[in-house]
Amino acid sequence: MNIDFSSIPETVIPHMRGGEKEFRVKSFSDDLCKIMQGRLIPGASLGLHSHDASCEVIYILSGTGKILYDDESEPLGPGSCHYCPKGHAHSLINDSDEDLEFFAVVPQQ
Repeated sequence: MNIDFSSIPETVIPHMRGGEKEFRVKSFSDDLCKIMQGRLIPGASLGLHSHDASCEVIYILSGTGKILYDDESEPLGPGSCHYCPKGHAHSLINDSDEDLEFFAVVPQQ
């Protein structure tokens, strides 16, 4: 199956999971998986949240930022891949002056 993100409209979600500013996302989902192409503008973040029922994989396409994972902070840049296993918490933060673009997959478990 081909998912053409260029044909999916971008949705703007203010303060996603209690984060700062807004999250811009193009999303596909079915009963098995949620697949997203996301963008955080400078100063925006996805609030700290746990993955109690599933995991999440985030691959950075462009820009820089950091991930808060459990009690640690890790820098991210193009080519970085973050994995948040089921039962853990994370937050994605754009602390740079350019957009942070990423691809994320959340399987439905």
